[in-house]
Amino acid sequence: MHKGKVGVTRTMRPMIVLTGPTAVGKTALSIALAKALNNRGEILSADSMQVYRHMDIGSAKITKKEMQGVPHHMIDILEPWEPFNVVVFKQKCEECLEDIYRRGHIPIVTGGTGFYIQALLKDIDFTENEENTEYRTHLEGLAREKGPEYLHALLAQVDPDSAKTIHANNIKRTIRALEFYHLTGEPISQHNQQEKQKTSAYRSCYFVLNDEREHLYQRIEQRVDEMMAQGLAEEVKSLKEMGCTRDMVSMQGLGYKELLAWLDGECTLEEAVALIKLNTRHFAKRQLTWFRREQDVIWINKDGFNYDEQRILKYMLDKLAGRGILQ
Repeated sequence: MHKGKVGVTRTMRPMIVLTGPTAVGKTALSIALAKALNNRGEILSADSMQVYRHMDIGSAKITKKEMQGVPHHMIDILEPWEPFNVVVFKQKCEECLEDIYRRGHIPIVTGGTGFYIQALLKDIDFTENEENTEYRTHLEGLAREKGPEYLHALLAQVDPDSAKTIHANNIKRTIRALEFYHLTGEPISQHNQQEKQKTSAYRSCYFVLNDEREHLYQRIEQRVDEMMAQGLAEEVKSLKEMGCTRDMVSMQGLGYKELLAWLDGECTLEEAVALIKLNTRHFAKRQLTWFRREQDVIWINKDGFNYDEQRILKYMLDKLAGRGILQ
């Protein structure tokens, strides 16, 4: 399909975004919203873990029963050892979008990966430069030999802004930022800032569901306990037996990396669970920081609606009507 031709019509196409921190209640609300759109809503998952098969409990993957007949996309499309990044996400999403629009339906992009949502909504070009594998291999070797902190220090020298936002343990993103600088001579933070100034490529509404911090943290604690009761440890054991290792992108997910450390004898199960809870709380804070930086966001604070989902739903529908998304 011709890119330029799509660009002419995209801004006329409706898109709803429903995001927010982990465990805030996006899944149930997305189903209610899809059904409220005269069953014209289809869910497009913007979750970096739910794309993987065999990773159901730790990713809090929606079940067939919970879907209530609402079509879902971008779930269970890859094996845990297959690569997944923002470029793959955007490409596969756009294939799904064509089908959704062809049916005359409205996509509801639901999930907590703000980076992916931004790329899709604003049609941002995150160049991967796949052909430059030699330098990437060199950086991967440095990471193994000298550790992630060494690699992160290299990034801080050439792109301090990226170094501030990318955690030292996130080797994949550190390498990508170094590679981008090596190939273009431009810091990726500068490139991304320019891309972020783009307005939405769709006629969109960007909702962020939020809750009081203490309430959110309680939900996170409860969710982790439920995951363990459902068999998360057994799920991770099974993935390890399938050959999944901690250097895989899929195994960087919350719950998986901590329990792999337990299986490798680096900590007790109790310590691993405590770490999952701590890391998930930190992740929720980073998600909220990201959403606060985004433009044209409609915040939905659950406590402001007395946790009444019908009131929240009516508020969202009113906003959608005001933006001309509901025809």
